[in-house]
Amino acid sequence: MWQLTTTNPCATDEAVCNYVRDTTGSDQAAWVAKFLIGSPLAVAGLILLFFVLRWALNRLVDRLVKRAESGALTAKVGRLSLGAGRAKAPSPTELATATRRVQRAKAMGSLLKSVITGVLLAVIGTMVLAEVGVNVGPIIASAGIVGIALGFGAQSLVSDYLAGVFMVFEDQYGVGDEVDLGEAIGTVEAVSLRVTRVRDVNGTVWYVRNGEIVRVGNMSQNWARTVLDVSVGYQEDLARVRRVLEDVAHDMWEDEDFKGRIIEEPSVWGVQELGIDGVVVRVALKTAPLEQWAVAREMRMRIKTRFDHEGIEIPFPQRMVWHRSTADQDGEPAPATTAEPSA
Repeated sequence: MWQLTTTNPCATDEAVCNYVRDTTGSDQAAWVAKFLIGSPLAVAGLILLFFVLRWALNRLVDRLVKRAESGALTAKVGRLSLGAGRAKAPSPTELATATRRVQRAKAMGSLLKSVITGVLLAVIGTMVLAEVGVNVGPIIASAGIVGIALGFGAQSLVSDYLAGVFMVFEDQYGVGDEVDLGEAIGTVEAVSLRVTRVRDVNGTVWYVRNGEIVRVGNMSQNWARTVLDVSVGYQEDLARVRRVLEDVAHDMWEDEDFKGRIIEEPSVWGVQELGIDGVVVRVALKTAPLEQWAVAREMRMRIKTRFDHEGIEIPFPQRMVWHRSTADQDGEPAPATTAEPSA
């Protein structure tokens, strides 16, 4: 707090106070000018500087985000590649990739704005306190000690936020993705820097702290794959089975209802396993994100219908049952026995 004194009340860097003192030759007038004009004017200037810097930096962030969005959408969505005499629209994979880039750009832009606001508040606030005569040295030292104490006391919270920052930066998953987070498996409904909200197939909502996520299995990023293991009897001709499966998969590939949902020509990988009850043949179809389950259900139905038409047996578990005649008193079976397979 300033006191009215006959000594020079002006510091060397206080222009208003020194100007009034030099003009009037009065220390009292210089003190009044310093109290009523100098400090309030400096505080107002610092507050104005805060808003100007915040506005300018936020505009810069918005331009960077908009450039990232336009680069993703214009190049992927707005662009039409001409070929075969007609325009070809971007594939679902390209659309999904572009959408994810836009979401990540917006998330990073929001994070940068929050960081900018926090840093400016800390710096300008300290300068304002120093301007009104508060000794900021102890405050800065105390802030460092409090920061260390909070760091030790809120390690899990800091871990959650750091994991959330890297998760957004690395684009591990986003809203709408099907993910496996260990205990929680389902659709991502919301993502923040601290927690991720996932709804499983039964409708249960799981809230998972980002710092507790050790691994992430993303089942819908960029593209997916339907892998079907089809069992046939040992007596079937495997070359014929392979041709039938290729025909079914190719017909589905050319079906207009599945254009864009199946993004590559399906393939039959061949015999996957010689099982107890039959031979397992594997079929694979590359699909758009989140379409693998619907494609798998339709493919199974078509395979069943075609196998019934072709007379190809889909095996079922079989066991051998022995029918024995009446044994003698010692428990030994009679010489004549019969055996027949039974389902």
